[in-house]
Amino acid sequence: MMSLATLAFALLATLVILHDFIKQFWCKSVQGKSKWYPLPPGPAPWPVVGCALEVLWNKPAGRWILRWMEEIDTNIACFRIGNTNVIPVTDPKIAREFLMKQDATFISRPVSMAAQAFSGSYKTAVISPYGEQWKKMRRVLTSEIICPARHKWLHDKRAEEADNLVKHVFNQCKSLGQVDLRLTTRHYCGNVIRRLVFDKRYFGKGREDGGPTIDEEQHVDALFDSLNYLYAFCVSDYFPFLVGLDLDGHEKVVKNCVRTFRRLHEPIINERIKQWRDNSSSESNGKEPQDLLDVLILLKDSKGEPLLTPHEVKSQATEILMAAVDNPSNAVEWAMAEMINRPELIKKAKEEIDRVVGKERLVQESDIPQLKYIKACAREAFRLHPIAPFNVPHVALSDAVVAGYHIPKGSHILLSRWGLGRNSKVWDEPLEFKPERHIMSDTVEVVLTEPNLRFISFSTGRRGCIAAQLGTAMTVILLARLIQGFEWSMPPNVDSINLNESRFDLSLAKPLVLQAEPCLADHLYPK
Repeated sequence: MMSLATLAFALLATLVILHDFIKQFWCKSVQGKSKWYPLPPGPAPWPVVGCALEVLWNKPAGRWILRWMEEIDTNIACFRIGNTNVIPVTDPKIAREFLMKQDATFISRPVSMAAQAFSGSYKTAVISPYGEQWKKMRRVLTSEIICPARHKWLHDKRAEEADNLVKHVFNQCKSLGQVDLRLTTRHYCGNVIRRLVFDKRYFGKGREDGGPTIDEEQHVDALFDSLNYLYAFCVSDYFPFLVGLDLDGHEKVVKNCVRTFRRLHEPIINERIKQWRDNSSSESNGKEPQDLLDVLILLKDSKGEPLLTPHEVKSQATEILMAAVDNPSNAVEWAMAEMINRPELIKKAKEEIDRVVGKERLVQESDIPQLKYIKACAREAFRLHPIAPFNVPHVALSDAVVAGYHIPKGSHILLSRWGLGRNSKVWDEPLEFKPERHIMSDTVEVVLTEPNLRFISFSTGRRGCIAAQLGTAMTVILLARLIQGFEWSMPPNVDSINLNESRFDLSLAKPLVLQAEPCLADHLYPK
């Protein structure tokens, strides 16, 4: 006879399979008529676990998902993982329907082990689920932190870091003759955002040559690790009862990142809160805020009390730091790799800088509107070589119909950065690096944003990136200063740069290391 346990398992499996079958269709009222809508196509899920085993076996999961979609030639799919429908999208038209036409339905974020850890249990604006706390922090960012007036206010700090970039590369030229552009671009971005948030490049004494110390190296590494693991298909995100077992090693990495952030951030933040809040004479003595941390601390509510708790200040400061480092550095490293293999592209970019800026001064942010070809190179790098396979996930707050498919409440929507940018129905020769495709005419300005979602540089919609102006400035100045200030060539015995992607993410398989020689008058290199 069948045992009670076996009978119970068989009954459970039958119920799950029946549930999955029923969920393939949904009766929805459309203009007074009933109509059945199927789920997007996807692999047949296993009972209970869905596609979790395939996700674990096929690392990185993002590549497996996109490969599966390519094989069956679909621009939208549904992968069931546990009880969650994960819906990737590679078509701009469908992407716009999610983020523009029905943006209010897909405005939330998933809960996850890493998101909870990095947001201080969802006290921030970017990765917190939809709710009153998100609304509060979103208002703080849009009105006080990432706004045109604040961007202008922080201009000089960004300019100093652009000068330090040139100084650091110049010193590497003189001492080594070679420059590791992965380290250089990442630490430039880390320097910029630390200056904007904490008004300091270094956590400690620093170095005279402008390079990072061990603290800044660990800080940037933690920022990139945190972004890589933020929504990385952690098994416990789909099966919460597994939290603590760390079956895929994600929890250890996340805890190490949080430990680094606390070690480096909290002494600065605690001291600053003490200065502004415990000493009431600070403001009366005429002291002015110097950075974004001061702004967060000084915000007041309608009763004149601090708007943000110390915990909210710490969490939001960390999120701002996380949000600024990966996109510009990755785009510029890839752009330089593509361009060094085709020297005519660097020549054309340098000619534009000479025409717009000349050789008697360094590129400034005020030059950005005229640097069309430089921006076209950056746009092409964002299109062809995105930093991550998917955009930050969106979560459906209710059942919806998109592109003729039923999207159940709670579904995770993943816009594929890689798939959108390489969609052959949208882009001619999608695998070729062709900056000129982004230059429409002499009168139309080239911008790094892409509101039509043909690729993703800075996302759109209510959950879109609100710091596109900062991201543009960092990306263009980084690329332009490198090209203007130095002659670049391949290392000895290297005929071409290998453009293969890493096995683990979408960065170059090997960091880009190039020969560099200063090419401007000596007085233009900051000493």
